[in-house]
Amino acid sequence: MFTTNTSLLDKIKLPETLKSLSARQLDQIAAEVRQKILEVTSKTGGHVAPSLGAVELAVALHATLESPRDKIIWDVGHQAYAHKILTGRLEQFSTLRSKGGITGFPKPLESPHDAFAVGHASTSISAALGLVKARDLNKEIYSVVAVIGDGSISGGLAFEGVNNVDGLKSNMIVILNDNEMSISRNVGSYANYLTKVSTSGLYNDLRDRIEGVVKRIPRVGVPLFDAARKLKDRTKHLVISFKVDVIFEELGFKYFGPIDGHNIPLIMSTLQHAREVEGPVLIHVLTKKGKGYPPAEKNPSRFHGIGPFDIKTGEMLNESGQNTYTAAFGQAITQLAEKDEKIICITAAMIDGTGLEEFAGKFPKRFFDVGIAEEHAVTFAAGLAISGFRPIVAIYSTFLQRAYDQIIHDVCMQNLPVVFCLDRAGLVGEDGPTHHGLFDIAYMRSIPNMTIMAPKDTRELQQMLALAVAYNGPIAIRYPRGSGSEVKGVHEKLIIGRGEKLHRSAGTNQRGSMALIALGSMIQPAIDAAKLLEGEGIAVTVINARFVAPLDKTLLLKTAKIVDHVVTIEEGVLHGGFGSAVRELLSESDVIKPVHSLGLPNEFIEQGKRAELLESYGLIPEKIKESCLRLINS
Repeated sequence: MFTTNTSLLDKIKLPETLKSLSARQLDQIAAEVRQKILEVTSKTGGHVAPSLGAVELAVALHATLESPRDKIIWDVGHQAYAHKILTGRLEQFSTLRSKGGITGFPKPLESPHDAFAVGHASTSISAALGLVKARDLNKEIYSVVAVIGDGSISGGLAFEGVNNVDGLKSNMIVILNDNEMSISRNVGSYANYLTKVSTSGLYNDLRDRIEGVVKRIPRVGVPLFDAARKLKDRTKHLVISFKVDVIFEELGFKYFGPIDGHNIPLIMSTLQHAREVEGPVLIHVLTKKGKGYPPAEKNPSRFHGIGPFDIKTGEMLNESGQNTYTAAFGQAITQLAEKDEKIICITAAMIDGTGLEEFAGKFPKRFFDVGIAEEHAVTFAAGLAISGFRPIVAIYSTFLQRAYDQIIHDVCMQNLPVVFCLDRAGLVGEDGPTHHGLFDIAYMRSIPNMTIMAPKDTRELQQMLALAVAYNGPIAIRYPRGSGSEVKGVHEKLIIGRGEKLHRSAGTNQRGSMALIALGSMIQPAIDAAKLLEGEGIAVTVINARFVAPLDKTLLLKTAKIVDHVVTIEEGVLHGGFGSAVRELLSESDVIKPVHSLGLPNEFIEQGKRAELLESYGLIPEKIKESCLRLINS
């Protein structure tokens, strides 16, 4: 199904040689690229469906443009695997998302063909405008193309960029890659309007006629400007029928489309014509997410971001099962909502990823997917909270960063009971620096009225969720990606700002005493490290802090006073993090003890398996033991 008779990818110089290939050869390149994506991602996992849907678009772009002189900015980067393969990374592609390998997102340090680093949605138009203005100021000549999905273009930042296009009045191209989906299905009036356009019978009929014209061109490598010009009037007639061109042309764009995003000659001819037009141009292409791979076409949301899978069946390999923090959150909030009609759940295009499928099915009137609009999600929640509801905002830690001002101004300043559930806090693994949730403790603990907690296991997460929905103020719960085995001990009733002592060495110590004060995902590693340290003759107390704000001052000060050394352990950035909070507490209370903080450095951490990264940064039991021994010996 995915094979070709003779391989072209291995024989040609990429991307330069693409311009000399025929239409049939370009289609073969697309087929080989699609096969390569499937072969590699079935082993490494990744953003399969979006990249499969943009293969022909990537081929057409590189067969028309002169990258890296011409700049291509892929919004989010979920769809950029074909771009990577076509720009000198074919041999490296097997290392995708692996530690020391190529990243899953465009990154200028990796290749000059990656014009701008991306990983979060809706940034491409603003970045492209910056590149365009720099080009004009430098009196240079090259094309700048922003490729943005129909999900991303609904984000506020994208509209801010669009709003500034008309004032710039410079040549630039925006390609709207319309596949009717972001991660979860697109929502909102804008998304609905695009869907109406893309499914019209009139469009489909006229599209076939346009394709017929372009397919008669014998070779794609020759100039296509005349053919594109002949298409202009027909395309213009089409878009006027729907008035969608009015939206973009009033915003300063000349609008071409919609066109078939899997027809390489058609994309190339339209793109070539767009380059000849003065001022900003928007090309609207229609693609199918998961194109060419039936399991991904059938279930594009599941294949948006997926782990290793069986390429024949599409079934995931080594699925983590139901004992995950995400699943525990979804089950707990659904059970709480059955008893409390004031509970409302909000997410930002992350229904599956945040575990809210069951809640959305049971309580559709109390569930809101606002699309890629984190800022709106938070202020929307504030409006609900001030009206007497208990909104739960479930968003990945890295994406909540986008709503920092709304958290401060709209929620905490009014001391509103909004619950922030931060999935993927800490190291997320193969998605790398744009997706690690390292900064939430540091950026939230300084905000007045904000309560922050982290569970030691999935059972404690459910307890914290019950505590949070009953709390009359803003509260955040951070928890990691993946499974969470139950930590042995008593699961007592939780009280705001109350930690617990989980472990204390019996008998006398030979080499001194130490307190390991750990948070969230680091509780079990701390317990295991304590047992290793006891074998070295060190008496160890393990504290489950539970809360970053407010800290359990009584427990922490009492413990610090009776040990020789204090070690804090967290899966977050150390600068301004949990360890900093403990140091501040001891200093303010005049408790002078050596304090060593284990956590993540103040840097952007690259991709790799989560277990590999935890080991690299000293957050596994054996490494914690080594750090503690160095402290004792010093």
